[in-house]
Amino acid sequence: MHQTLKNIFGYDEFRPGQERPIRDLLAGENVFCVMPTGAGKSLIFQIPALMGDGLTIVVSPLIALMNDQVSALKLLGAPAETLNSNVSPADNERIWHSLRRGETRLLYMSPERLMNASTLDVMRSLNVKMIAVDEAHCISQWGPSFRPEYEMLCQLKTHFPDAPIIALTASADAVTRKDIAAKLFGGDVKIYVSGFDRPNISLAVSPKQGWQNQLAAFVKTRKGDSGIVYCLSRKKCEVAAQVLNSLGHDALVYHAGLDKYTRDKNQKRFVRDPGVIMCATIAFGMGIDKPDVRFVFHTDLPSSMENYYQEFGRAGRDGDRADCEMLFGMGDIRMRRQFIEEDRAGAAQTRRAHKRLDRLIAYCEAPSCRRRSLLAYFGEDSKPCNNCDVCLDPVELKDGLREGQMVLSAILRTGQRFGPAYICDILVGANTKRIRDFGHDKLPTWGVGKQHKKPSWHSIIRQMVASGFVKLDIAEFGGLSMTEQGKKLLRGLADFSYRPQFTKDTRSAKSSASSNTPKPKQAEQNLSETDLELLARLKEVRSSLAQKQNVPAFMIFHDKTLRDMARKRPQNLSDMAEVHGIGKAKLQRFGSTFLQVLEAREAPD
Repeated sequence: MHQTLKNIFGYDEFRPGQERPIRDLLAGENVFCVMPTGAGKSLIFQIPALMGDGLTIVVSPLIALMNDQVSALKLLGAPAETLNSNVSPADNERIWHSLRRGETRLLYMSPERLMNASTLDVMRSLNVKMIAVDEAHCISQWGPSFRPEYEMLCQLKTHFPDAPIIALTASADAVTRKDIAAKLFGGDVKIYVSGFDRPNISLAVSPKQGWQNQLAAFVKTRKGDSGIVYCLSRKKCEVAAQVLNSLGHDALVYHAGLDKYTRDKNQKRFVRDPGVIMCATIAFGMGIDKPDVRFVFHTDLPSSMENYYQEFGRAGRDGDRADCEMLFGMGDIRMRRQFIEEDRAGAAQTRRAHKRLDRLIAYCEAPSCRRRSLLAYFGEDSKPCNNCDVCLDPVELKDGLREGQMVLSAILRTGQRFGPAYICDILVGANTKRIRDFGHDKLPTWGVGKQHKKPSWHSIIRQMVASGFVKLDIAEFGGLSMTEQGKKLLRGLADFSYRPQFTKDTRSAKSSASSNTPKPKQAEQNLSETDLELLARLKEVRSSLAQKQNVPAFMIFHDKTLRDMARKRPQNLSDMAEVHGIGKAKLQRFGSTFLQVLEAREAPD
C-alpha cells in the first residue's frame, strides 16, 4: 500500500483519513467517505485499484472530469481508461481489447453508460474487483427526476455481489448520508466523515447593494487570479463577464444556453490557462479539478448549504488562501422559494428543499462566526475561525436573552413539533384557527413578543438555529426542537446576541467583499528571493511541457512539488525522487528536464 503510494504518486505518507478506508476496501468491506474537497478522496480507491489484479469501475457524472482524471493517471503511469461518447471508434475498440486482456485497472464511466443492460452484461464477464461512485451525493439529490441512472446505481450490489463499493462525496449532511447508506449499501457500509472544514478559505456574506459594483470592488485587487462567479441566470452570467472584461480581467461564460462546443472550449481554457474567471450558472463546477482557483463569488443566494459548500469548495484546492463572497438579498429568497415550488419534486422533497433553504438563510444571518454555523450544519463543533467576515469585522448585535427565552418557551410549550412560522404566530399573538384548535391561544407565551413583527421573529429564530440553540428537523416536517445549549439559554446559563433583521443598511460597505487587500500565497512566504526566482523558472518549464502534452499545468507537477523542488535543489534523478509528489513514471518522463533548469541555476556566472 505504501509502496504504491510512493512509486506511483510520489508521496511518503497518507493524508489524515485515507489509510483506514483503504485497508477496509482491501479487506472487501464497503466504504462511504465524506471528505472535504482537496483532501485526497480519489486516492482512497486508486491505491487499491492499482494493487494486484482486477478492474475497478469508477462512476463519474461528467465527461470532462473523467477525461481529466484519466489523463492525470496516465501521466503517473497508471493503466486507466474512460468509455464515453467522446471516445473515437478506434480508441473504443482498443479500450475493450485492453479490458478483456485484463490490462486496464481503472475504467471511468458515467452512470448512464454503466447501467446500460448490454454494458452490464459485458462487465459481469470481467474481473471487476471494486466499484467507486464519485460525487455520491447525486444519488440522494438528483434521483429519478434528473438522472434516473443515479437511482439505478442502487442495483450495483445485485450485479456485482463480490465487489466492494466505495462512495465518495465532499458534501452530505446527516440526512443525505443516511439516504445514501440505505440506497446504495442497504446499510452494510463503513462510513468515514473526515470533517468539512476548509480553513484556508475565508467566508463572507454581504447585503446586495448593486451587485455589479460589488463584484467590481471584489476583483479590483485580484487581477491575474483564477476565480468563479456564480449567477442565478444565464443573462446575469453574460453581464458579469462583460463587467469583468471591461475592467481588464479575462472572463468567460458557461451556462446551458451555450452550444456544447463553446461550453467545452471555455471550460478547457479555464482549467488550463492561468488567471481566467468563469462566470457561470450552477451547470459549471462539479468535478472541475483546478487546484489554484483563488476565489468564488456568488452574486445570488445558492439553493442550500450543501450546494453552497460544493460551490465555494472549488476554491483553494491547493491549500493556499482563497476568498469566497456571497451577496444576499430578500429577493433571492423569493426566487429560491419559487424555484422549489416549480420543481414539483413531490411534497416530501419540496418540504426538505424549503427547510434546507431556511438553514442557508440562517447561515447568512449568523450573528457569530460563519464557519461555526457552517460546520454545525454538518454536525461538527468548532471554535471561532478568525477567517470570516463576522470574526474579522463583527456586526453590531443586540442582547437576545429575553427574545431567545421567549422562542424556546413557545417551542417547549407547543411540544417541540411546530415550525418557525407557527412559533412566530404564537409570539405575536396571531388569532388563527389552527392556534385556536390546539388551544395555544391560552398559553402564557401567546402574544408575549408583540414588540417585534413576524419577519424579525423569523430572523431571530434562524439565528438561534445558526447558533446551535434550536434544531430544525430537515428530514421530517421542519419542526423546531431545543438543543442542550438551548436548555442552558432557557435557564439563563448561556448568552445569546442577535443581529437586527438582515437588511440593506445592517452592514457597512467597508466589510463587503471579504477584504480588498491583496493576500500573498501563504505557502510561498517561506521561500527566499532566490527560491522564488527559481520557482518562477520551474513554472515556465512546467507550462511549456503542459502545452506540449495538451494537459493542464498542474497535471505535470503541482505547485507544492515545484516549491519543494526549489527548496531542495536536487542534483540528480535519485535526489529528484525524494521531492514531494514525484513518482517513478513522472521521474522518468520529466525529471531530466527539470534537472537542467536546476543545473543552469546553480552554474557560475
